[in-house]
Amino acid sequence: MIFNIQRYSIHDGEGIRTMIFFKGCPLRCPWCSNPESQTYGLSLMYDENKCKNFGTCIELGDEAIQMDGNQVVIDRSAIQDVSAYQDVCVSKALTTVGEKLNIDDIIEEIEKDLPFYKQSGGGVTLSGGEPLAQNELLFDLIQEIKKRDIHLSVETTLYVPWEKIYRCLGKVDTFLVDLKHTNPAKFNVHTEGDLDLVLENLKRLNETKEHIIVRIPVVPGFNHTTDEMTAIINMAASLDSVREVHFIPYHTLGAHKYRMLGMEYPYKIFDGITPQEIEPYSNYARSAGLKTKIGG
Repeated sequence: MIFNIQRYSIHDGEGIRTMIFFKGCPLRCPWCSNPESQTYGLSLMYDENKCKNFGTCIELGDEAIQMDGNQVVIDRSAIQDVSAYQDVCVSKALTTVGEKLNIDDIIEEIEKDLPFYKQSGGGVTLSGGEPLAQNELLFDLIQEIKKRDIHLSVETTLYVPWEKIYRCLGKVDTFLVDLKHTNPAKFNVHTEGDLDLVLENLKRLNETKEHIIVRIPVVPGFNHTTDEMTAIINMAASLDSVREVHFIPYHTLGAHKYRMLGMEYPYKIFDGITPQEIEPYSNYARSAGLKTKIGG
C-alpha cells in the first residue's frame, strides 16, 4: 500500500527524485515523523482546523463519529471499516491515508519525470514506512524501474529478513541505511526492535559490495551524545562499502500528524536539533575518512 508519491524531491538521493512512500513498518520509533506510515492498512486522519461542521461524516450513521456541540468526536475503537470514510468529508478535514495502486499507476507517475532524472542525475527513491517489509508489489516495481534504466535508491532500516534484501541485490543502485544505535538494549527500548538483526543484515549487505550510504538520525534522549555518536560513526567507518554518512536532525514537524491520528506525540518533551549541534559529529566522521552531509 502506498501513502504518498512525492515528485520533484531534492532530498533522499542525488538529483531530482520521485519518492514512493510505502505504508507499514515493523519498528515503532517514537520520534517517527510519518506515524501514518507505521500501520500496513488504511489510517484515518482528522484535522480539526479544516473542519467546517458540514456534518457529512455524521450522516453515515456510524456511532464511531459523533458531534459534541460544534466539535467532532471520534471513537477510533468503534471504527469497523476505515475505507467507509474515504471522500466523505467535503472540507477534507477527515481523510483516509493509504491507497492500493498497481504497478502501471506508479510507473505512470514515475515516467512523468524522466527528463528531470536524466538532466539532474536523479531517479526514484523508495521509502516508507519500511519499503523492504512490503509484499510482491515492491519487488515487481523494482524490476519495472530497472527495465527503464532509472537510478533507484531504497531507504531502509534493514529490520527485515535477509531474503527481502537479497532479492534487491544488483537492482538497487544505493541503499540508504538507517543506523540508529550500537546498543541493542537501548535500540529495543526505543524502537521495539532487535538490533542484532539490523547489524547482521548490514554486515551481509556490506560484504556484497553494494553502494551503501549510512543515515544516522540524531535524536535527543536516544543517541545525541558524543559517546553514542562516536560508536555509530566508528561502526559505519569500519564497513568497506560505506564511504558516506548523512546525519538526520530530529525535529517536531510531524507532531501534528499524531493528533490527527488520535495519538499522543511520544517525543513532545524534546526540542528539535539544529545543524550546528551536529557539526562536531560531522567533523569526527570526516576525520574517520567519511564523506558527510547534514540533512537528507
